[in-house]
Amino acid sequence: MECYEIDERLQEKNVITMAAVQVSKKKRSEVATCIVKKAGSPTEKKVGPNLNISFVGLMASEAPPQVPAEALQSLSVSESKPSEEPSSSSNQIDPALEERYRIVRSIGEECIQEDELRNLLAKKPEPICYDGFEPSGRMHIAQGVLKAINVNKLTSAGCRVKIWIADWFAQLNNKMGGDLKKIETVGRYLIEIWKAVGMDLEGGKVEFLWSSKEINARGDVYWPIVMDIARRNKLPRILRCSQIMGRSDQDELTAAQIFYPCMQCADIFFLKADICQLGMDQRKVNVLAREYCDDIKRKNKPIILSHHMLPGLQQGQEKMSKSDPSSSVYMEDDEAEVNLKIKKAYCPPKIVEGNPCLEYIKYLVLAWFNEFTVERSEQNGGNKTYKNYEDIIADYESGDLHPADLKPALSKALNKILLPVREHFKNDSTAKELLKRVKAYRVTK
Repeated sequence: MECYEIDERLQEKNVITMAAVQVSKKKRSEVATCIVKKAGSPTEKKVGPNLNISFVGLMASEAPPQVPAEALQSLSVSESKPSEEPSSSSNQIDPALEERYRIVRSIGEECIQEDELRNLLAKKPEPICYDGFEPSGRMHIAQGVLKAINVNKLTSAGCRVKIWIADWFAQLNNKMGGDLKKIETVGRYLIEIWKAVGMDLEGGKVEFLWSSKEINARGDVYWPIVMDIARRNKLPRILRCSQIMGRSDQDELTAAQIFYPCMQCADIFFLKADICQLGMDQRKVNVLAREYCDDIKRKNKPIILSHHMLPGLQQGQEKMSKSDPSSSVYMEDDEAEVNLKIKKAYCPPKIVEGNPCLEYIKYLVLAWFNEFTVERSEQNGGNKTYKNYEDIIADYESGDLHPADLKPALSKALNKILLPVREHFKNDSTAKELLKRVKAYRVTK
């Protein structure tokens, strides 16, 4: 069977509904018409007796009736052929490159695109990775521990990391009531946490950059990018990015919040980022940046490496919330608070899907310690140390690992990770004062 495949670049087009594809010279008389459906799983349309056209569903919510010319040009149709004996040169694999790729790729729940990431690492010894955060309240373990794990992986693979302290963005989004002084205090508090928890800040590979200072210093570079992005996009496209602010496109947004996606998109180019390493909730604006590259005919697009979003502690909470203490373990919570929160957390026996305790073990504990130890009586199976997540899941689903044993083990592991942070905020006078002030602030949505 001969197979013809549409290039994956179609994933980035939010305008395509139909594509007429001229097949190989051998099959010159056959023309396949493909209907690209709204976001969904890969779909396959059979055309003719020996011809398959494969294509990937798009993210688009809207599409015009005709295919743009540039979209047709981006299609690639290739005929599958029997594999030939590779030459000795093409068969060589660089183990160091493969290890760097493995480390960096392990961060992302999704990567757009993997081949671009591999090529980047092959060509650039120190790629620039961009991450950012709004200083908007106390830090929970999803932001504190997971970000430290990811940053340390990136630096170990040779990357340079620019962490964008989005103080102006927090003001635009009305965090801390729009009070820039409070926002700055929260930003300083967050940096203290990452220092204490063990983020790799030695060697200068990690930079903390305040958006207000950087934009003011190079406004002549920044604002033209923002304006060009805004000029090239319709309002509905920008509104679809409102998720990045913790908003819905159904929310009533201020004019300031309309600026936000255009500015965040501009940040990527302003910081000369090769990789956008943010959460899945920031995906839409990162895709907007790649679409902007198409608009301006820029070949080197930012690679999107989106990490998993850890859920809140209670049932049905898709992510931890700074404004809901019951949904989060905060980085400076004391041991008793951590134990109580995990004890009350949603963790149904034998149920893996939607179980936050299991997700914390997978993304935090195993990533930090490379093992997870459960201590229990001999009557209940005795102590057991797990080296991988699959074994934990197998025991949990079978009932061999019960929530009554899993939860104390999870609490113990989290408390061990958080101990240096507690000690820092207890013994460092500057950190202690910052925490006192942040705790007194009222968190605004």
